[in-house]
Amino acid sequence: MFKNFNGWEIVIVLVIVLLLFGARKLPDLARSIGASAKEFRKGLDEGVEDDEETKS
Repeated sequence: MFKNFNGWEIVIVLVIVLLLFGARKLPDLARSIGASAKEFRKGLDEGVEDDEETKS
């Protein structure tokens, strides 16, 4: 998905994100994205466990 990005394009995207959210909001934004990803993985794992139980 991201293999078409080169270094400069990633830098430009990061600068735009910095301008939109500001330096003070970035740690909170990263923390909330991390928590969301953790909950998403937890939900996927629970779904796999439930699926395995129904097959047995």
